[in-house]
Amino acid sequence: MTRVAVAQLALQVGRADENRAAATAAVVEAAATGARLVVLPELVNSGYVFSDPAEARALAEPADGRTVSEWVRLARAHDLVIVGGFCELVGGQVRNSQAMVDSGGLRAVYRKVHLWDAEQDVFVPGEDLAPVVDTMIGRVAMMVCYDLEFPEWVRSVGLRGADVLAVSTNWPVSPVPRGERSVLIAHAQVAAASNRMFVAVADRCSAERGVGWVSGSLIIGPGGYPLAGPVLQDRPTVLVADCDLSTARDKSSGPRNDVHRDRRPDLYATGETVSP
Repeated sequence: MTRVAVAQLALQVGRADENRAAATAAVVEAAATGARLVVLPELVNSGYVFSDPAEARALAEPADGRTVSEWVRLARAHDLVIVGGFCELVGGQVRNSQAMVDSGGLRAVYRKVHLWDAEQDVFVPGEDLAPVVDTMIGRVAMMVCYDLEFPEWVRSVGLRGADVLAVSTNWPVSPVPRGERSVLIAHAQVAAASNRMFVAVADRCSAERGVGWVSGSLIIGPGGYPLAGPVLQDRPTVLVADCDLSTARDKSSGPRNDVHRDRRPDLYATGETVSP
C-alpha cells in the first residue's frame, strides 16, 4: 500500500512567504502519517485572484526558485514525492505551472493547457502533454484544475499508464441545486472511474478578494468512489488514504469489459451531423 495525501491550504494572493510556510507545514504533517505522495493546490506561491497580469508577473518565479526548491528539500528530508502548483516565470512568460519533485530533485514541470476565464489574460497556456512520470511509488500523472474537465486530456494519461493522477486545483464556488454538491467533484470521480486509476485532488480554502472555494480536496479510487474526502469545509486540511497503486493497472470493469480495450477510436472522430 502507498499512503497518498492531499493538502488543502488557505492561500492569499501576494503572501508568498505565508503560502510557502503553509505548504511546508502540510507536507511535514503528511510525512508524519507515512505519506509517500503529497499533492498541493494550484498556484501555491502566488495565490489566485490577481488584480491584473502585472501582479501575477511580480509574484511569478522560476522552477528553481524558492517555492520549488523548498519542495525539493522536503522531498529529500522525508523521502517522498510532492506535486504542487506554482506561478512560474519562464522565458519571460508567466505560466500556471505544476512541479513534481522527489528525493532526486525536480522530476517534471507541467504548464496548464486549458486556462479558465480570466487566467487567459494572465498566463500563456502550455503546449505539451501532461506528464506521466515513473517514480519510486509508481506512475504519477500531473494536471491543473480545468484540465480535468476534458475527457480526452485525462484519457491521454490513462493510456500512458498513469497509476495516480495528481491534480492541483483552485475550484471556485458556483451555484448548485439544493442537495447537490459541485459538479467539479463529479468530474474528478468520472476521471478516476473511466480510466480505472486513482485521482488525488488538492483544492484550496479561505476566500480571496471576494472569491470563495469549493474546498473539495479528495482522493478517489479506480472505481470512482472517494477513499478520503471530499472535505467541503472552508478550513486547511490534510487528507490521507492508503492506495494499492498496482490495482490501477487492471483496466477491467467487469468479467468481459476493459475500459481501454473496449475503446473504439476509429469511431470517435468528429463526423457529419445527420439532418432530419
